[in-house]
Amino acid sequence: MQRLWKRSLSLKSPPKCLRTSTALFGSQNFSSTSQSGQYEPPKDIDDTYRAPAVRIPTLNKLRGIANKYGLDATTDELLQYRDFMASACKSFDVVDSLPEPLLPVKYPRTPGYRPRPEENKLNAWYWRCDIKGADTGKLAGKTFSIKDNIPVAGVPMMDGSYILQGYVPEFDATVISRILDAGGRIMGKSSTEDLCFSGNSFVSATGAVRNPFKNDHCAGGSSSGSCASVASGEVDISIGCDQACSIRLPASWCGVVGLKPTFGLVPYTGIVPLEFTIDCAGPIARNVRDAALALEVIAGYDDGLDPRQPVDLKVPEYTKMLTTTIPGIKIGILKEGFGLAKSDAEVDAMVQDSAFKMVDIGATIEEISVPAHRIANKLFPAIDFEGCADLVMKGCGAGSQYNGFYPSSIVNALHRGYRTRINDMSHVLKTILLFGDYMKHEYGGYFYAKAQNIRMDVTEEFDKTFEHYDVLVMPTVPAKAPKLPKEGVSIREMFDVALNMIDNTAPYNLTGHPAITVNTGFSDGLPVGMMIVGRKFEESTLLKVAHAFEQLRDEQNGH
Repeated sequence: MQRLWKRSLSLKSPPKCLRTSTALFGSQNFSSTSQSGQYEPPKDIDDTYRAPAVRIPTLNKLRGIANKYGLDATTDELLQYRDFMASACKSFDVVDSLPEPLLPVKYPRTPGYRPRPEENKLNAWYWRCDIKGADTGKLAGKTFSIKDNIPVAGVPMMDGSYILQGYVPEFDATVISRILDAGGRIMGKSSTEDLCFSGNSFVSATGAVRNPFKNDHCAGGSSSGSCASVASGEVDISIGCDQACSIRLPASWCGVVGLKPTFGLVPYTGIVPLEFTIDCAGPIARNVRDAALALEVIAGYDDGLDPRQPVDLKVPEYTKMLTTTIPGIKIGILKEGFGLAKSDAEVDAMVQDSAFKMVDIGATIEEISVPAHRIANKLFPAIDFEGCADLVMKGCGAGSQYNGFYPSSIVNALHRGYRTRINDMSHVLKTILLFGDYMKHEYGGYFYAKAQNIRMDVTEEFDKTFEHYDVLVMPTVPAKAPKLPKEGVSIREMFDVALNMIDNTAPYNLTGHPAITVNTGFSDGLPVGMMIVGRKFEESTLLKVAHAFEQLRDEQNGH
């Protein structure tokens, strides 16, 4: 962020971080940069009247806030507090009048359109557009869908929720710029669940996303449209986000490859978050090679704009490390990932059989136990529910107290949406808001804090396991995709389908380890995914094993 501010205050022409595409927005006049190249405040910051940006709080408003916190204050004290606030509010007028540095918009585009049902048979698309990137690059010729919580400038973004309906971002998220710079072509925004909070595909404000293999079944969530659009062949690659399962679960149920990278490998800059300590963005593709190719492009340090990232990130050419054999690779079949209360015995058997086949391509395989896997699932609600209520709802998608890029227009849009459309949220989101706020009010964040601390022990146990094994294997999801619920489904039934399949995926959001799902085959006409988990920042090994298995699978299936 420091780099952006320096550039925005010292260059003679508006910096890239402040420029917008004239093809989309027309010419821009950035009058706050002088001819001398030095920043000058707008001329109207003087004694000329301007509408105040912030209302001075009324006495009744202050009294209500004081009562909320149990603060005893006399009327005279409140009036004196108000006098100080009135003076401080003038600073907010200055903040409101100044231009802010934004992420760049480099390639022309038009807003696109909402597709009609006949061209959106799976309901995988929220919005269609056609944005062409550079003429050459690693992604030249590759088409993309983009999960609709990732901003694409000038293209409407709803994030699956009435809360954000009508919002149009004015910047491209960093991953969007990287895709376009590498020659990728963006074909639209893919449907997602209501503010991305569901592991299934029926709580989006735009309707249920259908499974490409059985249209009356769930596609999985929350990157539901991303996985369905890839599986149906409408695009080559999609970019999704994952805070509990949201890339891997729908990828498993749609029969495609979905990679949740190591926490911090891919910048989350500009993307609507859920919980700051578990947010990840990653690729979805029909094959491992395309997923590896996309990762090469979108991974890497973002100059301090995303504080989730370590400074010393190195991104290898993953595609050059893919092989058809994996001699010396040691695979642990994780006992705790099988035989769950929700497990489908056929899913367990298919994944185990697929894992042991990798002996034929050089791997050593044995069953292991890591009890921390199941402990992580007990930590997850304490971190995710309270954290999401704080960040997405109370923090309006940005939170506070970190250095980096803040998507201020998203903050404003979410704030307005919560005030006007909160009753139109899904029952899942309403429950998270109520439960998260209850826990914070009654217990002051104690359980969130303790769970975050225990999380370090869980992570350490997995790190020690990876000293002896290159990767771990288990079912991505313990069961096959269920049928979409019918009209009139109860809230209890909705919850049972929406959040009950993350036992194997959520632990690695907490530990930060990379995990990929690859299709092992079909049961009753529905895909079954195998999840492979690896060491942090060793996506090269993870992708190598996944690719070798994929080639073995296709060879045995006669492809």
